[in-house]
This record gives sequence, C-alpha cells and structure tokens, in this order.
Amino acid sequence: MALYAVGDIQGCYAQLNKLLDKVSFDTSKDTLMCVGDVINRGPKSLKTLRFLMSLEDNCELVLGNHDIHFLAMHYGIRSHKPSDTLLPLLESSDADELATWLRRKPLLKVDEDRKLIFCHAGIYPWWDLTTVKALANEVESVLYKRKSAIKLLNKIYSNEPTKWSAGLGTIPRLRFTINALTRMRFVSPKGHLNLVESGFSGRTRKNRLPWFDIHNPGREGYKVVFGHWSALGFVERPDILALDTGCVWGRELTMVKLPDELGFSVNVFQQA
Repeated sequence: MALYAVGDIQGCYAQLNKLLDKVSFDTSKDTLMCVGDVINRGPKSLKTLRFLMSLEDNCELVLGNHDIHFLAMHYGIRSHKPSDTLLPLLESSDADELATWLRRKPLLKVDEDRKLIFCHAGIYPWWDLTTVKALANEVESVLYKRKSAIKLLNKIYSNEPTKWSAGLGTIPRLRFTINALTRMRFVSPKGHLNLVESGFSGRTRKNRLPWFDIHNPGREGYKVVFGHWSALGFVERPDILALDTGCVWGRELTMVKLPDELGFSVNVFQQA
C-alpha cells in the first residue's frame, strides 16, 4: 500500500496517467494525494476531474485556488477569463455533481502517522497546527453546504486582510484562511501576506520572504507537502516538499512516493 503525492495537475490528464502507469499505481490499495489545482489552464480539466472522482477512496486532494475559482464560476459568482480552460467542465452534464464533490474536499490534511501536512500553498508561519486545523475545518464546514458555500464564495475575492489576527470577524477570518492556504507564497517578517508576487529567483528581500523560511515552532516535526509555486519548482528538505514543477507551462508533472515505514525516502518521477 503506497501513498503518492502529485503536484499541480491543472488538467494535464495525459501526463498524470503516464505517471500513474510509470509507478504501476494500484487502484485496489494505493492512494493518490493531490496537493490542489487539479484543474484549469491545462487542456483536460473535465476528464481529469471525472477521473479523480472515479478513484473514490483511492484519491485524496486538498483544494487549490484554481479549484475554488471553478466553484465560483459554477455557482455564477465569477466569469470565465481568457486564461481559463474550464468551459467544457462548466458546460458538462455532470458539472454540478463534480462541483459538489470538489467543494466537499478539505483545505488541509494532516497525516499523523507520517508527520505530513498536505495543503496547496503552505502554512502561515504564525499558526500552530491546532490553529490551522481549526481554521481549515471552519472553512470546510461552510463550503460543505451549497447555500453557505455560495455566500462565502461571493465574499472571498480580496487580498484583505493581509495580516492574521485572532480578533478578525467571520468573513475576514475565512477569507484570510483561504488566501493563506491556497494563494500564499511570500510573507513579511511582521506577518503580512504578499499575494501579488509569484516569481522566485532564489534571492530574498527582508520584507518579502518565502513563507517556509520563517521559523514556525508550531509545526515542528512535520513536513509540509504543497504545490502552487511553479517558479519555485521541486524542493525537498526536512520540513517541506514542494511539488509544483509547472507541467501546465510545458515543464514536468512531479509525483512523489511516500512509503509507510521509510521516513522521507522520496522517489521522484517526472514526465514531460
């Protein structure tokens, strides 16, 4: 029984299947963990989402910003942009079923046995594990029901607030949680999210640091597995595993095998 984590698929259905064939993925016992952005920008979002749903208990995923963007479009809150490739999905006969399946997926998954945290963008450095679990659960409970999900999706499109506070009101708190878990890349040492810049040269500025370079004792002993940052590419170190290697931009789709009892001995398979 193997656990495979895959970076941002974004509708790259052919590459996903090549990877699954390469690792001899067994749908009777293996699990595929998707770190968000399974759809949009690539050519086969509808086929990808139908396939992942067909895997049933053998597929787990955490929501990414593009997945949430589709939900907002499906429920009439956002319009299809020129950079989107979601029309076949939005116009499909099973769009509502697929949207329901997707919005009932979590923002965060914690594997206590392996000491792994799965999310799309990362963990805000000023949150401990108890806090981020509670905040993610709050968002998930709102998204689970169609009516409350639509109300929330109408109010999430803002970069404000940029800084976390325990005293935030309900909507700012939910919005900040979604932005941190699905859109975050850079933060300032004082805790402000920078949701504008996405490039990564390897250099850092004192007021613009990668979220994972700010020490967070609240997640000590855990490894965060995430995607979202194609400019960062594949990074593996004791505390993080970054998996977005830009397949949708003509680069690779990366899948990592996380064995049950072999710690973080990582096998990486790439397929252009």
